[in-house]
Amino acid sequence: MNSGGELLTIHPHELQFQFELNKQNSCTMQLSNNTDNHVAFKVKTTNPRKYSVRPNTGIVLPHSTYDLLVTMQAQQEGPSDMQCKDRFLLQSVITSPESTIKDITSDMFKKESGNIVDEYKLKVTYVLPPEPLPATFEELSDEGSPPKPSISDNGSLNDTVISKAPVDTQDDLTQAKVLILRLTEELNSTLQLNNKLHQEMDRLRLEISRGRSGIPFMYIIIVGFIGIFFGYVINRS
Repeated sequence: MNSGGELLTIHPHELQFQFELNKQNSCTMQLSNNTDNHVAFKVKTTNPRKYSVRPNTGIVLPHSTYDLLVTMQAQQEGPSDMQCKDRFLLQSVITSPESTIKDITSDMFKKESGNIVDEYKLKVTYVLPPEPLPATFEELSDEGSPPKPSISDNGSLNDTVISKAPVDTQDDLTQAKVLILRLTEELNSTLQLNNKLHQEMDRLRLEISRGRSGIPFMYIIIVGFIGIFFGYVINRS
């Protein structure tokens, strides 16, 4: 149901809050401007410490809507009969198209100043929060009852099959990560050593090619053998 004055249509026509002790609650109010004019509004309440409206002033453009958020602060106690006497007042006036929110003043809504002010009063109602669904209890059938130990043909009692709990693999995963890291470091060290050996062999070949054969031939063989060995280890990795 939409209600309101001549300038603005208000929905809903009363503010409804779901009342719960020590809990803040909010509801929305929508203003509709079905005229060809720019309409400025201001919202007041009989209990400003209890409620807040955001925004409480504004301008609704022609043939448009404007949403407000009304918040009731958390209450320490509630009325015994759940009846609320609080009221809200919506005031609206026609303003110029050049007006902005900063141009809105309290004097614009004073009838004593000769302004044409449209007013609409809104009631406040409380509603109880929905009750939680009650727990339902059902009788267990034979299929739903726990499995019973069975007796084998030879009269011995068979143990009930119990599913095993999932094994915690966190420790195994950590150990695997440590092992992978250690193997990676060893592989990097081996690669570096192999590169150095290759460099040394290249240097020796260069020295031999230049006729500097003073280096013992056995040393060259040993170095070459070591390079071949590490190459084999790397290929196996």
